[in-house]
Amino acid sequence: AVGMFLRLLSDVRWRAANPKWRRTTCSQRSTSSTAEPHPVSLPAQAQVVICGGGIMGTSVAYHLSKMGWKDIVLLEQGRLAAGTTRFCAGIVSTARHAAIELKMADYSNKLYQQLEQETGVKTGYVKTGSVSLAQTQDRLISLKRIAASLNVMEIPCEIITPKQVARLHPLINIHDLVGAMYVPEDALVSSANVSLALATAASRNGVQIHERTSVSHVSIQKGRVTGVETDRGQIQCQYFVNCAGQWAYELGHSGEEAVNIPLHACEHFYLLTHPLKEPLASTLPTIVDPDGRIYIRNWQGGILSGGFEKNPKPLFTEGRNQLEIQNLQEDWDHFEPLLSALLRRMPDLEALQIMQLVNCPESFTPDMRCVMGESPTVRGYFVLAGMNSAGISYGGGAGKYLAEWMVNGYPSENVWPLDLKRFGSLQSSRTFLRHRVMEVMPLMCDLKVPRWDFQTGRQLRTSPLYDRLDAQGARWMEKHGFERVKYFVPPGNDLLDLGQSKTFYKPDWFDIVGSEVKCCKEAVCVIDMSSFTKFEISSTGDQALESLQYLFSNDLDVPVGHVVHTGMLNETGGYENDCSIARLSKRSFFMISPTDQQVHCWAWLKNRLPDDSNITMEDVTWKYTALNLIGPRAVDVLSELSYAPITPEHFPSLFCKEMSVGYANGIRVMSITHTGEPGFMLYIPIEYALHVYNEVMNMGQKYGIRNAGYYALRSLRIEKFFAFWGQDLDAFTTPMECGREFQVKLEKGMQFVGQEALLEQKQNGVYKRFTMFILEDHDTDTDLWPWWGEPIFRNGRYVGKTTSSAYSYTLERHVCLGFVQHFDEKTGEELVVTTDFINQGDYEIDIAGQRFQAKAKLYPFSSLFTHRRRKDELELSGYQRE
Repeated sequence: AVGMFLRLLSDVRWRAANPKWRRTTCSQRSTSSTAEPHPVSLPAQAQVVICGGGIMGTSVAYHLSKMGWKDIVLLEQGRLAAGTTRFCAGIVSTARHAAIELKMADYSNKLYQQLEQETGVKTGYVKTGSVSLAQTQDRLISLKRIAASLNVMEIPCEIITPKQVARLHPLINIHDLVGAMYVPEDALVSSANVSLALATAASRNGVQIHERTSVSHVSIQKGRVTGVETDRGQIQCQYFVNCAGQWAYELGHSGEEAVNIPLHACEHFYLLTHPLKEPLASTLPTIVDPDGRIYIRNWQGGILSGGFEKNPKPLFTEGRNQLEIQNLQEDWDHFEPLLSALLRRMPDLEALQIMQLVNCPESFTPDMRCVMGESPTVRGYFVLAGMNSAGISYGGGAGKYLAEWMVNGYPSENVWPLDLKRFGSLQSSRTFLRHRVMEVMPLMCDLKVPRWDFQTGRQLRTSPLYDRLDAQGARWMEKHGFERVKYFVPPGNDLLDLGQSKTFYKPDWFDIVGSEVKCCKEAVCVIDMSSFTKFEISSTGDQALESLQYLFSNDLDVPVGHVVHTGMLNETGGYENDCSIARLSKRSFFMISPTDQQVHCWAWLKNRLPDDSNITMEDVTWKYTALNLIGPRAVDVLSELSYAPITPEHFPSLFCKEMSVGYANGIRVMSITHTGEPGFMLYIPIEYALHVYNEVMNMGQKYGIRNAGYYALRSLRIEKFFAFWGQDLDAFTTPMECGREFQVKLEKGMQFVGQEALLEQKQNGVYKRFTMFILEDHDTDTDLWPWWGEPIFRNGRYVGKTTSSAYSYTLERHVCLGFVQHFDEKTGEELVVTTDFINQGDYEIDIAGQRFQAKAKLYPFSSLFTHRRRKDELELSGYQRE
């Protein structure tokens, strides 16, 4: 059976497709065959070298050649599509939670549909549709949220009843189902043949393909790729693309400078059966049963069924593994829970003859999203790997976005959730990766409720105050490896239930966070925000100021001691970073950025600051503990601890001063809280952190001080209409589109990155507008909560999605932030979004298929609402102000 399977899935399909492919490539650019290992010598140089001949490498080659790059060499250490691609289940599914993953899968589906006609290589494409089952109401809510996203992207999708499931797939047992989601345009393909088809097209476009050629070393000089060394010689190149799948981690460490690619392999099991007595129709939909942890598809009249067990088996932790992936050992004991789930779902299979249990490695990443983009440390080194068992679904779209990135300098969509730079070196520990993928693989099927957190790899980066805060009831979440407080559980609460509650409705922490918000508004709270990224940039002359003036959109030539809120924009005017910069001296600046900017921002600045020994940039994130002192009594606490005047006359807004707090000297105090509330940020050298915290808490007792967490911060900033980078702002969002023109130095005659794009927007208008929505007919206690990603409708037409949401304890309503676009109703053409267009529409927010009326605003509520008012007062005095 093993031999039959391998011949069927690899050799037979290879030989069926390869003669035509070989003839094509020989007539254009000769490539090695399976019979003759190295018929053609490697070129001495190329523009691009791609390592890996699976679905990712061939997709990148295909798309680069389509975009006009021809001088490309693709190297495969074995045979094309002989790695994980060869064993892929071949399910192309668009049912994805993340918008960028959904777009990649949709593009892949459309690409594969026409690939056979384009290349002449049979891809096995069959549009079967897919049915995702729900055994619980929470699972059905999760599917409804996905369906809402699919529908506004014009991907056919519907929520169906169990009886409709039975009509679509008569063998499915429906007795325990509450509903399902049907996506009729999902498909099945032969993954290996899709890869061969992409290689065929790339070869016709001039790409050279060499099999049985191993890359042993990537040459790097002065931070740039210069070439590769293989077992057949050297190739000089400008760009290197690591598409080596499960080998990508080790290949990343093969150069003079390591490129960290955090992924790890796990064994993945699926079984194949002989055809049923009445062979299954090839058009039967694929079944995904996440609560049963399995998927089921037709396979040559029988079935192919696998899943994601709760106790996965990581492998190859110690290092380099087999060249071409041979079938690993069967493990029926390990597969038994998935087999039981299959037999429960399809009871008529009891007498079916099983052909084989397939065991092959799949690569998983620390956050279940693939790894894409340019290395932060090596220019010209690109990566596309770590598909988390969705390689065939993402292959086409991922290859397209990476090719755009290489050719244009940026992809056509916001791919930050997939960017390699979202990780640091800390996520590349083999022990961390091994433990994390053992958690990640089961999570592929687990219910994704808002605000869930990984449990492995925790307490890696902590504030000096971690133990003190933990002892006071802190509940933790993790960001970029850093522990951050969500909220503090008061004494006497049921800690276990509160920590493990998962819901799409009103959460258990609602009242706790409400009391923290109330304290921030009426007294004073302390939030440990040490995870913020902190850089110091200085120079011996004016070089630092001159460089930063060009790289940042706001004017940084301010008096010493002032803080400037500014964007770090790209050439199209989009936010690469949103940060605060304090001028410490005429030649020294202190930059504060979001936590997950640590790698991205460093790389962006390093690549653009002049190669000048007079300019120094230092990452001082670890040197300072940051305490956010929020509330009207913050000024009293700080003034008593410092014996210095802290009144607005002496300490105006957006001001920075080095002060003594308690016994500690050298505390950088800034009059900013990132929430719109009064207060101060204290940047404290870590050796003084515990002392200053104790002094603040002791002095603050008489003012009602308490600890607070990031959930309270989120509520405060959203009700004040504050946008955060990574949630609301991204590389495709400009200051003009989110009401921040006042933070741009357009009128000062100074050049800066993104200036031309912003001037064009100022003259012609913007095509999307950041907007605040207050839900009007939403019951906080009984209705589903908005979180992010909910579709926005204006006069019944889809106009955008929310980017973040929170309950406003001041307004006693839910507030959503998001972008509104304007499309011509007849032509679909994108039109300028005006203030009138925003103000004159009737809006609804779609939460899992249910629409709620919302009031749109382009500015935050005034101080009229700093104190809680009754809902009827809000309607009279708030909503009529417009």
